[in-house]
Amino acid sequence: MKTKTKIVVIGSCNTDMVVKVEHLPLPGETIIGQDFITNQGGKGANQAVAVSRMGGDVSFVARVGNDGFGKQALKLLGEEGIDTTHVLTTEGVPTGIAMIPVDARGENSIIVVSGANAMLSEEDIEVARPLISDASIVLMQLETPIPTLIKAAQLAHESGAKVLLNPAPFPKEPLPGDLLKNVDLITPNETEASMMSGVEVSDEESILKAIRAIQSLGVGDVIITAGSRGAYTIEDDKLVNVPAYKVKAVDTTAAGDTFNGALCVALSEGRAMPEAILMANKAASVSVTRLGAWRSIPRRAEL
Repeated sequence: MKTKTKIVVIGSCNTDMVVKVEHLPLPGETIIGQDFITNQGGKGANQAVAVSRMGGDVSFVARVGNDGFGKQALKLLGEEGIDTTHVLTTEGVPTGIAMIPVDARGENSIIVVSGANAMLSEEDIEVARPLISDASIVLMQLETPIPTLIKAAQLAHESGAKVLLNPAPFPKEPLPGDLLKNVDLITPNETEASMMSGVEVSDEESILKAIRAIQSLGVGDVIITAGSRGAYTIEDDKLVNVPAYKVKAVDTTAAGDTFNGALCVALSEGRAMPEAILMANKAASVSVTRLGAWRSIPRRAEL
């Protein structure tokens, strides 16, 4: 990794509409919600906020619509201390949105309408080339077009930046080799790891098999996040479990994004992988005790 500490997040920017419910509705069922909040979200924006709140130097590459949601997002991202020079406004396309019911146990279902996120292009990445070239880590997710991410990973790899991919939401089609060959670290959860590896993840033996299978696709390091069981990776050819912190979950929205943002900051500071994962677990554990996306992401002092 470079001695530089700049983190570039490439990804989505949404407005989340969160409804608190007793249970997630069944098909055809109408239920009464208990609470409603509008919150800034999108996996990319969440991760950029997490990086900033953990003390990282972060720039965000994204697209929003020329609407109230987009203008509000730009304002709030700036207030978070995030460089938004490459958050572009798209005419005639709305800012992305997400509808999120959250049940009494803190579990959620999410419906995303991509809007301007789907317009983030390879040309936009080319314009951001100097920014990417100056980065130590480039963090990406899968709420923007795959060809755009391939281009970003290629430029980052060429410049010596570490490429971290959070493979969520996982696509129906396998991720292309042209993307994975330039990914230094990938962070699937158990479901995503199962889909990616073809191994049903259930215990430590299957987690080890899944990590090996994912690495065989051309990826460097793999971290599988496993909720209350913590996170797993391989160190010195052995499976390592970094435990989670025990908390009462209120809402798991943005927990994974908080994990990835904190992980990038820890790695940019030169921390070893287990120590970086521990910091990321701690940040994610705090986030699940709060409702919402940005609202739930802790600041470094809270850890």
